[in-house]
Amino acid sequence: MIARTRLLAVCAGAAGGAIAIGAMEFFAAHAAYPLMAIPFATSIVMVLGSPRAEPAQPRPLIGGHLVSTLVGLLAVKLLGPAPWVAALAVGFAMIAMHLTGTFHPPAGIDPLVIVVNDLSWGFLIAPVGAGALLLALFAFVWHKLVACGPNSGDTWPARWW
Repeated sequence: MIARTRLLAVCAGAAGGAIAIGAMEFFAAHAAYPLMAIPFATSIVMVLGSPRAEPAQPRPLIGGHLVSTLVGLLAVKLLGPAPWVAALAVGFAMIAMHLTGTFHPPAGIDPLVIVVNDLSWGFLIAPVGAGALLLALFAFVWHKLVACGPNSGDTWPARWW
């Protein structure tokens, strides 16, 4: 059974995740991007549900999405929107994230979304760049708001860089 203090921390993370997904859906609808094309749902779960995990820190969160998106864009622009290109791009994105110290598993889907949908260079700026920064800001504010009492151990970030 989960101790009361841990249950409160889990519930706080879940509430933040629900609010963040709701906001993401709102912005996706107004920006004409389907929610599934914006690759942040699993990042939200990681950052709010496991705030101490290395891949949930700001550098991997923001850098992982930017690096993976860049790999996906390079792949689709050089090789075209084929399924094998999407698979190759995901593999190269994993390598690139490790090499840059930005490994964030949820960002691994970015190249697939980009290649399959043959997205433009603008996707790197919005929604990915802006979205990753907004997600980090939301996580920071959310954790500051709920990091009291039983949730005081779940402060975020553990480190910025």
